[in-house]
Amino acid sequence: MLSGLSVGLVTATATAHLADLNARARPGGGLRRAEAVATAANMGGLGLGPLLSGLLAEYTTAPLRVPYAVSVLLLAIGLAALAVVPETVRRPDPLPAYRPQRTAVAPEHRSTFVGAATASIVAFAVFGLFSSLAAIVMSTLFHSGSPVLSGLAALLAFGSGAAAQIPMHRVAARPQLLTGLAVIAAGVLVLVVAVHVGGLVLFLAGGAIAGAGAGIAFKGSMSTVLATAAANRRGEMSAALFLAAYVGLTVPVLGLGLAVQSLPVTAALSVFAGVLLLALAFSAWRVATAPPDRAMMGA
Repeated sequence: MLSGLSVGLVTATATAHLADLNARARPGGGLRRAEAVATAANMGGLGLGPLLSGLLAEYTTAPLRVPYAVSVLLLAIGLAALAVVPETVRRPDPLPAYRPQRTAVAPEHRSTFVGAATASIVAFAVFGLFSSLAAIVMSTLFHSGSPVLSGLAALLAFGSGAAAQIPMHRVAARPQLLTGLAVIAAGVLVLVVAVHVGGLVLFLAGGAIAGAGAGIAFKGSMSTVLATAAANRRGEMSAALFLAAYVGLTVPVLGLGLAVQSLPVTAALSVFAGVLLLALAFSAWRVATAPPDRAMMGA
């Protein structure tokens, strides 16, 4: 719970800080660089975590201790790096009492935000499948109990998500979102075929395809939020987007985890895929019908 709270405190603030640093270094240069770095850092960490944990679990003598020691070391490096990062806003004097950053979306941007947030929920539901339940699926259906292979499945999903964002660098937000949703749908269909025919390679390929679409969709969502929000509201609107993303990362996968307690894994995954496809259709409709603004036009 404490780790989750810390992630929530850091991600939205760090994303807004990256946008501010980018604006400070490149006045008038747009936010594309900050968007790319923010999304790549999030997905890179989420993908490398399971693989690193799998390697430590399989090849060290203390698999329940070493990963935490490595985490502490990485946190220490992060804190040391943070010490040299410049502040980007003027601090009031005296400093006001601390209060948690609220999540909020301005009324005039809510219609656009709903499409972006729904796309993020779907994207992170795909990632949640591979970060949380890949080991169960692979051991049950494909008879593979290797922690490294489970970690590799997660890395394929998140890594392809990060890589797929590169060619989309100059594409406007709305086409990014619609492209990402279409690619997710293709990957989900491949996953359904894989679990029914028992193809491990096909399952990994489906994860890579769906992960690529999820990466594109999340980048489009982030582009939408950073371009839509006023500079002094980026933190709270980014926080709202990450809240939606983490709902997608947890709630659908929790439902799938409960489903496999009473249904065969193949049937549970088929239901999961059906729900995802319905959510994809709703998200695509919201994105396609959202009123045009600076974000969706790629400004």
